[in-house]
Amino acid sequence: MHYKSSIIFLALASALTLTTVSANELPELGDNSATVLSSQQEQAIAEQILRDVAISDEVLQDIEIKDYLQALGARLVANGPDRLQKFNFFVVQDNTINAFAMPGGVIGVHTGLILAANSESELASVLGHEIGHVTQHHLARMLASQKYDTFKNIAGIALALLVSRANPQLASGALTTSMAAGVQKQLDFTREHEREADRVGLQILESGGFDVRAMPAFFNTLQRGTRFAEGNAPGFLRTHPLTTERIADVTNRVEQMSYKRVADSVEFQYVKAKLRASIGTSQSAIDIFEQNIRERSYTNEAAEHYGLAVALLRKNDLVKAEKEAAWLKKNAPLHPMIENLAAHIDVAKNNPQQAEKKYAAALNVFPDNRGLIYGYAEHFLAIKQPDNVIKLVQNKQDLYSDDPYFYDLLAKAYSIKNKELLSHQALGEAYYRKYDLPHAVEQMDLAVKAKDGDFYQNSIVEARLKQLQSMLIDEKKAKL
Repeated sequence: MHYKSSIIFLALASALTLTTVSANELPELGDNSATVLSSQQEQAIAEQILRDVAISDEVLQDIEIKDYLQALGARLVANGPDRLQKFNFFVVQDNTINAFAMPGGVIGVHTGLILAANSESELASVLGHEIGHVTQHHLARMLASQKYDTFKNIAGIALALLVSRANPQLASGALTTSMAAGVQKQLDFTREHEREADRVGLQILESGGFDVRAMPAFFNTLQRGTRFAEGNAPGFLRTHPLTTERIADVTNRVEQMSYKRVADSVEFQYVKAKLRASIGTSQSAIDIFEQNIRERSYTNEAAEHYGLAVALLRKNDLVKAEKEAAWLKKNAPLHPMIENLAAHIDVAKNNPQQAEKKYAAALNVFPDNRGLIYGYAEHFLAIKQPDNVIKLVQNKQDLYSDDPYFYDLLAKAYSIKNKELLSHQALGEAYYRKYDLPHAVEQMDLAVKAKDGDFYQNSIVEARLKQLQSMLIDEKKAKL
């Protein structure tokens, strides 16, 4: 599945009468009874989508950025109307402004939207809005209203909608494939849905301690940034129609809420700087950061130096990158992203002893940080120390039991040690956590057939194979 998106065209209604709506006139929040999709069906659809997300080249795999977005999303969900709903946030590597939500709590955010956000509260306002679509079951209700007979058809349309949310130009072909041509137009969010998601999003923002003014501010950012004369607009506006009535509604409600000035987290600033360092050529990114530092044109000086160091590392200018890392160590508060960057520079310099010292010291301070854990394990793999990989991962695995990459790391370490059973077993568990049961069964079957396991290990993989096979049968039955 491809998630590449581009600027598309949308004719916004400009002749609407500007009205204001009081909070008590807003539409009622969604009701679970309004959809025939059960929570189990929504979760099954989500898992099918996440399976494609896990293997997509367009999905950003940078763990520091992923963890930041997931943490921000979790904070918002904890202050939302449905704290039991499981959410999965992921980042699409695309510089257009877009975000989209799918049944079962799958929410995608483009890198371009993160970069376009002038504050963390603006980014949070978009996530809160998308969370609103999920908790109110907007897509699930629309899918159910189309009267599709089987889970397979509903899941197929959901996958096609995921494509269309990220790339509206691919929607037609994807929907034809799932035998649902024309459904996209029928299932675009309505004005009522948008107002309802805005309402929920504002409630989440306020409860989560963010600046509620960020939502209308982001609307204004979209309008100024895209200059949509004759209806030109970013992908976000394609699937989230922005009308003068909607802007007035949100602005009016925000004016009735208390003022709260909220500072951005340093993580938000570092993540934006890291993304900016990846745009264009490494030298063009370096030039921009250096100019901003020279002219003192920045919101956060440390973030600007961090971005410069990342861009220099990207260019492989290790001397200057190390100089920037040293500046950060001296002038910025201790932070895991800075520590990880410094260790990565030592890895690039082929200085494993120094890298190991920095990873070990940083993990003593930030023992739960996945960026550091990943980096340390990858370092041990690179210098062929599989036992250290196994020890590190197993020590940290309870913190992230659903993380497939921990099992991928174990599989590589066991492979170096020529441990066939354990390597296939780890790969099987990795696939299981990527919602890919067929490959999980395949790998666990290979583990059962391996000749190098003891009685205890053989018993474990045999039992696990039977369990996975049973799950696969149930999954196939559910799709019939």
